[in-house]
Amino acid sequence: MPQTLRLYNTLTRTKQDFTPIDLLNVRMYVCGPTVYDYAHIGNARPVIVFDVLFRLLRHLYGADHVTYARNLTDVDDKINARAARDFPGLPLNEAIAKVTQATTAQFHADVDALGCLRPTTEPRATDHIEEMKAIIERLIARGVAYAAEEHVLFHVPAVAHLAKAPKYGTLARRSLDEMLAGARVDVAPYKRDPMDFVLWKPSRDGVDPGWPSPAGIATPGRPGWHIECSAMSMAKLLTPFGGGLACDDPERNVFDIHGGGIDLVFPHHENEIAQSCCAFGGGEGAPRMANIWMHNGFLQVEGEKMSKSLGNFVTINELLATESFGGRTWPGEVLRLAMLKTHYRQPIDWTVKALEEAEKTLLDWAEATETATPSEPSEELLDALADDLNTARVLAELHSLRKAGDGAAMLAGLDLLGIRLPELAAPATVAPEVERLIAARLEARRAKNFAESDRIRDELAAMGITLKDGKDPTTGEPMTTWEVKR
Repeated sequence: MPQTLRLYNTLTRTKQDFTPIDLLNVRMYVCGPTVYDYAHIGNARPVIVFDVLFRLLRHLYGADHVTYARNLTDVDDKINARAARDFPGLPLNEAIAKVTQATTAQFHADVDALGCLRPTTEPRATDHIEEMKAIIERLIARGVAYAAEEHVLFHVPAVAHLAKAPKYGTLARRSLDEMLAGARVDVAPYKRDPMDFVLWKPSRDGVDPGWPSPAGIATPGRPGWHIECSAMSMAKLLTPFGGGLACDDPERNVFDIHGGGIDLVFPHHENEIAQSCCAFGGGEGAPRMANIWMHNGFLQVEGEKMSKSLGNFVTINELLATESFGGRTWPGEVLRLAMLKTHYRQPIDWTVKALEEAEKTLLDWAEATETATPSEPSEELLDALADDLNTARVLAELHSLRKAGDGAAMLAGLDLLGIRLPELAAPATVAPEVERLIAARLEARRAKNFAESDRIRDELAAMGITLKDGKDPTTGEPMTTWEVKR
């Protein structure tokens, strides 16, 4: 049997032993991005956190026995606005497709650079409209949803009529007044109760994509946000394993782990639970949507909340490919290590200093493991990771292994974390040739032979050498320093 994995469950507010529903089919769902623009560094946190958990689950239960679903939201008002702005001459659906295809490809490239594995399955909202409509019809039939003015709304007070469905607010543990305060932001006159939320809404002609509506509504419409994840998790983690709308057994309509950012607890995840637990199982509903709910903490930048108005909004791509943060680009492995130095449930402060420290650590570890061959992760490292992904303790164990000279165990542990090590500086045998070429280039520059200077620069670049031109602080003469590109 695998060693005990303990995970903090937001639902119970306790750390508890993880027991898979089915040892041969461990299932996890994580809310993914809305693909309308570059993903920011805050979006990277759940991607990295749950990638580490995915890797650990594969290590404990076998790669073939873990299904990780992370959705792509490709129907959203922000996508529609971007499509109209960028492709005004195209039909709406074509413009939307261009936006979502480009932004999805960019998202994949960015998170690949962070060392993240692709999830087992990556459902797109627009591929599961029929499942959303089927769930909505079931909710109407069970008396917990209703149609009003071309909308379909979930009727929150009706949850209490289904004996097995959990009380609304169980996950967020918010008072009724707190939940009402949030709901009043969007209280439409056709709502039966201020807490009711949208499952389906009419599409604006020429502005939104539309599909035939459920509940006998004649106007084409589109789904609300919350229903999307209930449908996609059902399609990927329930129906293939004997659950879903065709099954009245509540025990088959639950999966192991649901994850996302702490900002999704209310209302998104609370509403997912309400929808799924009222739709699946028998007529009395189901007691659980997922056994364990996990949420990563907030991210701020240099001590402040990240926002465009403060000028500290930074995307993954900007960190990887531009010099907008700290005056330089940052390798993906540096970003990943900096993210993992803070426990996933704690707030994280994203700073240039933290990235510099992460890079220094990686270079030290690369030197320590230069001649090593990976073995197996140490028991201490596995125990730390199995303790609710205690990455701070994991990194302390890696430092201990470094001190002990156990490069083989270090490499195995780093592989489990998904951390790549950078290439080290050029060997001593290369340095003299580099210095010779730099001297020749300086001579060419003094002689104003810029073609020869550029040729030598390109030759060095082909060797993986980055040059930095400047002046000697003492003599004021031109000088050049160099380093190996990383």
